[in-house]
Amino acid sequence: MSSTTPYSTPAKLAHWLIAALILAAFPLGLYMQELPLSPEKLRLYSYHKWIGMTVLLLFMPRLLWRLVRPPPALLPGPAWQLKLAEATHWLLYLLMAAVPLCGWLMSSAKGFQVVYLGLVPLPDLVGKDQALGTLLADLHSSLAWALMVLIVVHAAAALKHHLIDRDDTLRRILPFVKLPSGETRS
Repeated sequence: MSSTTPYSTPAKLAHWLIAALILAAFPLGLYMQELPLSPEKLRLYSYHKWIGMTVLLLFMPRLLWRLVRPPPALLPGPAWQLKLAEATHWLLYLLMAAVPLCGWLMSSAKGFQVVYLGLVPLPDLVGKDQALGTLLADLHSSLAWALMVLIVVHAAAALKHHLIDRDDTLRRILPFVKLPSGETRS
C-alpha cells in the first residue's frame, strides 16, 4: 500500500511543459547543426533559442514553486534509491538552467544576439570571443547530452515504479490524473 499524494497542478503543468520543450529542442539542435548555412538553418537556430529561453523562463517560477511548496514525499523505498531520486531531481533542475544559459552565453560569445520570439532582444552576457564561443558550444552540447541521459534515466525509473513496483510514483505527476490526498492503493 502506498500514499498517492499527487503533485500540485502547477508542478504537473511545469513538469510536462518543460519536458516537452526540452524534448523538442534537443533533436532540433542536432538536426540544425548538420544543415548548410541557409535561411532555414538560421530560422531553426532562432526556434531552438526561443525554446531554450522559454525553458529558462519557465524554470525560474518552477524552482521558486518547488522551494516555496515542496513536492509530496517520495514513496517508501530503499534509502539509496530515495537519495538517488532526490539527487537526480536536483541535477535535472541544475541542467534545466545550465543548458539554456550556456546556449545564451555561447550565442553572445559568437556574436549572435538572442532575440526572444523575434521581438525581444536579450542582452549579450559576454563580449564577442570566438575561442570562448567554441568552448561554450562544446559545453552546451555536453550539458545537453547529460540532460538527455538524465531524462532517460528519470523516465526509466518512473516506468520501473509503474510497471514493476506497481506504485503510484508515475501516477502522481501525470496530468489529468486526480488522486485525492491520502488516497491509497494496494
